[in-house]
Amino acid sequence: MISAQGLSYSYRTRFGTVEAVRNGTVDAVRGIDLEVAEGEMVGFLGPNGAGKTTTVRMLTTLQTPTGGTASVAGHDVVRERAAVRRAIGYVAQSSGGSEHLVADELRTQARLQGMTYRQSTARTAELIDQFELDGFSGRPVAKLSGGQRRRVDVALGLVHRPSVLFLDEPSAGLDPQSRANLWDHLRRLRAEHGTTVFLTTHYLEEADLLCDRIIVIDGGQVIASDTAEALKGRIGGDVVTLETGRISDAATVVARLVPGCDLDTTPAGVQFHVAHAQRLLPELLRALDLADVALESVSVKRPTLDDVFLRLTGRSLREEGRPVLPVPSDGNQILSATETPNTEVTT
Repeated sequence: MISAQGLSYSYRTRFGTVEAVRNGTVDAVRGIDLEVAEGEMVGFLGPNGAGKTTTVRMLTTLQTPTGGTASVAGHDVVRERAAVRRAIGYVAQSSGGSEHLVADELRTQARLQGMTYRQSTARTAELIDQFELDGFSGRPVAKLSGGQRRRVDVALGLVHRPSVLFLDEPSAGLDPQSRANLWDHLRRLRAEHGTTVFLTTHYLEEADLLCDRIIVIDGGQVIASDTAEALKGRIGGDVVTLETGRISDAATVVARLVPGCDLDTTPAGVQFHVAHAQRLLPELLRALDLADVALESVSVKRPTLDDVFLRLTGRSLREEGRPVLPVPSDGNQILSATETPNTEVTT
């Protein structure tokens, strides 16, 4: 449903950091290859300034690539823009703030998609029920809470029953309850309609819980693509920490049970990586007891996607982002750039 080969975007500017600008040119996206299957929910993750939003804008025809090719739902994003737009739904980062009523917004969107008045009314009622908007369908969108507005945004993106839905930071700024509510709707959408979902997010737990596969981008390039579990497996397994006063003896027992493991000693004890630590613990505890090694505590930490980012990029996705350059609209040259931490700036 989504395919890209060597997809790139560069633009010229007189401003920016030395590492970002080479000979007056910024390479925002540098030769991305990716494939997304029908019905797949894919998380597209990366640090600030990695090229996520620029890639999404190219795939949704809002920005023309300067190199490579891409197709969505079988249509070329450059030569068949209208066909791509008919096939996709796109929910941008910012929520709508219209003063129009929720039902009127949905009905207008349906009419703009070519539906008759009767069809648009029926589709509006269907979406209001599907996204549990009936309690405030007669209220202005601007008067809704953040979570309610995001549900309206997603509903607007689905009015024409697109085969592919692009979600750019859909739960940014939502409270935990609203975020969980939105996740439930996305799961139901994929389960009931088989919609292909391409999701960018900074919430690692969101990608971990929702997505079939994770694509990691950094420096405008894809650096990893796999399931969340497989990516976390690259860390080297679970982290087991043993606090004990007999550090040397504990290390000897661990080395015998798990030969070749990544073993470190700390001032408080021993730490090592091992796959499926919960299966090893009973045998390990028995061996430590037989060796007369008394433990003060035992802890097991499962790898997270943030650990994956730290290993792949050298920095945490949870860290504050470095200032990034805004990406210009096609044909425009940036004359100034404002440093904006923690956000990807697009025009």
